[in-house]
Amino acid sequence: MAAADTSQPVAKAAGENLTRGRSRGRLRRALGTHWYAWTMVAPVVLVLGVIIGWPLVRGIYLSLTDANERNVGRTIGANHIEATYEFVGLDNYTAVLGDPVFLQRLVWTVIWTVACVSVTFTLGLVLANMLNRNFRGRGFYRMALILPWAVPGFVSVFAWRFLFNRDNGILNNLLEGGGIAGVPWLDDPTWAKFAVITVNVWLGVPFMMVALLGGLQSIPGELYEAAEMDGASAWQRFRHITLPGLRAVSMTVILLSTIWTFNMFPVIFLLTRGGPGDATEILVTQAFREAFVESPRDFAGSATWGVLILLLLMMFALVYRRSLRKQGEVW
Repeated sequence: MAAADTSQPVAKAAGENLTRGRSRGRLRRALGTHWYAWTMVAPVVLVLGVIIGWPLVRGIYLSLTDANERNVGRTIGANHIEATYEFVGLDNYTAVLGDPVFLQRLVWTVIWTVACVSVTFTLGLVLANMLNRNFRGRGFYRMALILPWAVPGFVSVFAWRFLFNRDNGILNNLLEGGGIAGVPWLDDPTWAKFAVITVNVWLGVPFMMVALLGGLQSIPGELYEAAEMDGASAWQRFRHITLPGLRAVSMTVILLSTIWTFNMFPVIFLLTRGGPGDATEILVTQAFREAFVESPRDFAGSATWGVLILLLLMMFALVYRRSLRKQGEVW
């Protein structure tokens, strides 16, 4: 009995050693075969680790403290004041999650993201289908539709801000010229939400269109010809050939567009600054407000909002990835 008892740990240890040996062998082979690729990637990984990794770790640490502009280390003239903030654990997370403001910001952020991504994807798909056909001037229309993507975002937002101006904006001048009263685009909560969604859609359609157009051009034309010969209608060809052919591209661009829109700070901040009041404030602009607008500036609170945003996006990505795996998509 004693021999049997001692043989099991020995066998287990031998199995673990064998597994480790195989893992090391695979690692050595990978490094030996792809050493050039690893050498090229290493500097990028190092830079990303410094640029992204350190701020991320610092933000997580600050979210566990009570740091604000009154107790952080700072230099005034020739005098240096040491930091006096303390570790408070998860108190910041409890305070933020228990604050009704968090739920308000989260609900509007979700609505804003879903609305922007849905409209952007629909318009991008329609335009991509139109540009995938042969017609005169197709190159000009492609260039014109990609133009919003080439213009810096803040320039586009300021241009739209001028268009939405209540007194001197072009849109209200056109409405008043037709006998319709001007619209308070940026002064009314409902119209302000419509305005920020419109601007973000205008900025996002070119990327969606180009990505989907590339997906359309990868679908073999023989499939459409065979379906047309079998008597399939345009809608049936779109439903049974185009949509399945675009599934992989669509899943990727929807994920990317969701992450970008969820964190789309410039459109909200430059167009409405979260107003009127706080009607268009999303999670990321609230984090900015905590750190740079409110007095005293709450660095710990801002870091807490940032970490919660990261966790929400990670949860979405994991759920999204699991749904893709269930549908047979590899990602």
